[in-house]
Amino acid sequence: MARFNCHYCTTISKMDDLGVNMANIVFIGVSLDGYIADKDGGLEFLQCIPNPEHDELGFPEFMASIDALLMGRNTYETILSFGGEWPYSKPVFVLSNSLTSLPEHLKGKGELIISGSVEEVTQQLNQQGFTNLYIDGGKLIQSFLKLDMIDELVISKIPILLGGGTSLFGDLQSHLMFEHVSTEVLLNAIVQSHYKRIR
Repeated sequence: MARFNCHYCTTISKMDDLGVNMANIVFIGVSLDGYIADKDGGLEFLQCIPNPEHDELGFPEFMASIDALLMGRNTYETILSFGGEWPYSKPVFVLSNSLTSLPEHLKGKGELIISGSVEEVTQQLNQQGFTNLYIDGGKLIQSFLKLDMIDELVISKIPILLGGGTSLFGDLQSHLMFEHVSTEVLLNAIVQSHYKRIR
């Protein structure tokens, strides 16, 4: 989920199948058994590693490297449920076929994309000048992967087994090969690995 903080900072671009300059990046925390939320949809496991210094672990630098966030409705509503201050300074686009408006206190901080395919939405965002996108939310990530539209994966494994929940990965139409870029250990516990799609 978007609020899991770990170290990553890059700026990339590619020519996708639509012929537009775009980079789609996944940046997410998972359990050892590959879940991004527990059986109840909870995210508490992401905070199970002690972090007494409240180190943001590179998240501000990562956010500085992207132009906008694209997330699904469930992820958007989960973030709203946290309460408190809106955590993003970059534009947030919500892909949903059912939402009709943003909460009043978020007006001007997000733009609701009511409908459209992943390809159409990606093209629209590129035409608006958003060249590096942070793709967030399990279902949306799976949709992008099915279309081979993810350029980078930054996966941070939390040393816990959940035994069920929301999986990061789903069915694919074909194998997708990625190149290992780097791996590091954060807080002496979290293993973060960075991969780039081989095209």
